[in-house]
Amino acid sequence: MNKDELVNKAFEAMENAYAPYSNYHVGACVLCSDGTYFLGANIENASYGATNCGERSAIFAAYSNGYRKDDIVALAIVSDGEKIAAPCGICRQVLSELINMDTPIYLSNGKLEITKTIAELLPMSFTSEDL
Repeated sequence: MNKDELVNKAFEAMENAYAPYSNYHVGACVLCSDGTYFLGANIENASYGATNCGERSAIFAAYSNGYRKDDIVALAIVSDGEKIAAPCGICRQVLSELINMDTPIYLSNGKLEITKTIAELLPMSFTSEDL
């Protein structure tokens, strides 16, 4: 896997963001074990609850095409903000169910970059085992 290529594809996805309210653009890229990439961008709505974040757009695209958590090798999430784009709470919850807890998540704003896992981003997550 080429981490730089994954991050670059996430930046390409960011170009498709629709963010007329926040002007905060996010792109994401999911890499699957067969080499398939799925891109996502944040899509805002005047009813903020109807907004979809870039990482959820990408992960939902993978799932919509039949891929599941064991198929997902890595995820990149990027933004044009001053700080590194970290997933919001809703995205962390979604990712805790839809990717493996040790899947690398590359976070970047083009200047800074860190690697985390969902286990690090959402310790003590609420899962199906809690139901």
